[in-house]
Amino acid sequence: MRNKESGVGFMSPLPTLQADLLKTEESLLVIIDIQERLLPVMAEKEDILANAVKLAKFSAIVDLPVLVTEQQKLGPTVGEIADALNDPAKVSKISFDCFGEEDFVRVLEDRKVKNLILCGIEAHICVAQTALSALRGYNVHVVADAAGSRNPRNRDLAFDRLGRAGAVLTTTEMVIYELLGKAGTDEFKAALKLVK
Repeated sequence: MRNKESGVGFMSPLPTLQADLLKTEESLLVIIDIQERLLPVMAEKEDILANAVKLAKFSAIVDLPVLVTEQQKLGPTVGEIADALNDPAKVSKISFDCFGEEDFVRVLEDRKVKNLILCGIEAHICVAQTALSALRGYNVHVVADAAGSRNPRNRDLAFDRLGRAGAVLTTTEMVIYELLGKAGTDEFKAALKLVK
């Protein structure tokens, strides 16, 4: 589209995002391909890992269901995340888009959730393709500080595209506090140890 007065191109307005706050009973955390052979080559890998571990530990605190994917031939999920999880569903895959795997789709059908909280690597490949497919039937929250790529430019362009497509770009702390909902509970006290 072009501005008639200046002739300068401009972007269409962003889509309206879902205003609903996340609720544990309606949500599923999907940790995409944070694996031993893939993580070491990511930009800002320490931050990605630290925030994914926080999300994994938090999921156990609030009983948030978790689905972990592993791209074949890239090794297991990194130990820090695997150790923090409480018996997650796991899908081995060859498709970049997780929806290309029947086992992934089956888990989602069994869970009957409406919100997918996505983190993982690479942001511009498996996370982006999965998020774009998920937008056809789910509210999609991409945890930007727990997702990344080898090249930060690829990551940033992926986040821009996903935001314009209707995904909610969020952070680890936003997800944690949104799912907690209030202070003063045992869950809140346990979660405070993760965010301090």
